[in-house]
Amino acid sequence: MKAIIPVAGAGTRLRPLTYTQPKPLIPVAGKPIISFIIDDLQRVGIQDFIFVIGYLGEKIRNFIEDEFPDLNKTFVNQEERLGSAHAIWMAREHYADAEEVFIFFGDAIIDADFQRMVDLPVSCLGVKKVPNPREFGVVELGSEGEATRVVEKPKIPKSDMAMVGIYKIREVKAMIEALDFNITHELMSNGEYPLTDAIMRMINKGISFQPFPVDNWFDCGKKEVLLETNATLLDREGYASNDLPNYDNTIIIHPVSIGDNCKITNSIIGPHVTIGSNARIDNAILKNSIIGNFAALQEVILQKSVIGNDTSVTGLRQSLNIGDNTEIDFS
Repeated sequence: MKAIIPVAGAGTRLRPLTYTQPKPLIPVAGKPIISFIIDDLQRVGIQDFIFVIGYLGEKIRNFIEDEFPDLNKTFVNQEERLGSAHAIWMAREHYADAEEVFIFFGDAIIDADFQRMVDLPVSCLGVKKVPNPREFGVVELGSEGEATRVVEKPKIPKSDMAMVGIYKIREVKAMIEALDFNITHELMSNGEYPLTDAIMRMINKGISFQPFPVDNWFDCGKKEVLLETNATLLDREGYASNDLPNYDNTIIIHPVSIGDNCKITNSIIGPHVTIGSNARIDNAILKNSIIGNFAALQEVILQKSVIGNDTSVTGLRQSLNIGDNTEIDFS
């Protein structure tokens, strides 16, 4: 089995952060999103990885080559961002000989029994019930629980089962034929080629897909979800930093994740704060935030914030002489 991981998107909903930082490399609970994906798939025995890169692709390639030097990996460049199906089609020569493929879009963290999904004898679609299915590709189910129809962002949804961006495909040749047909005939939806349309063509050809419910789906495309995911994972065992150095005149309110070689003084950090490596923080109060590598923060109070790499934020110094019965609001 080969893994296909499309990571060519621009992450526009997280701008301005993603102007310089590809979304798959944003740290959550001390670990880039793409690292969760690679680790999960390696644990179920997948050895061959195909990464479809595009926007800021060299940063993704450099990270994977540095952090996973022994990974059997191939990089394919998607120069035009024409949708998820186009990304997977671009890589077809690298998986055409595979008996099965596992597709995992590189912008989400998912809790699921991936081993059970890999072991199932049919093709599968990862799904999760959502309150607003109009925002997602949805799966309509038949009387025996099989997928009978998949629709990308329907105006009037007939199902609340959203596709979460993980797929196991056994009929690899049929998938390539479906991708080829849609792209050759320029069958677009909303100006791009979604994988949903290719899967629908496969279903119409009689290929069976079984919905596979996942336990949790963290679609890290928005700042609020990114911070919620960070907090949720830090609350779990194994993600937060436990053996931290004694930072000068600083209070740590766990759980937090703090990278290597950080200098933190005169501050209150936590809870639910992730700080990258080599950060410099002085006279700050940080809560429920993600701070990038080499960031420099001084005299700031931050909550529900995402601060990128190599960023400098300095607060406002004040000297006050205030009389009795005074109320001041700096908000």
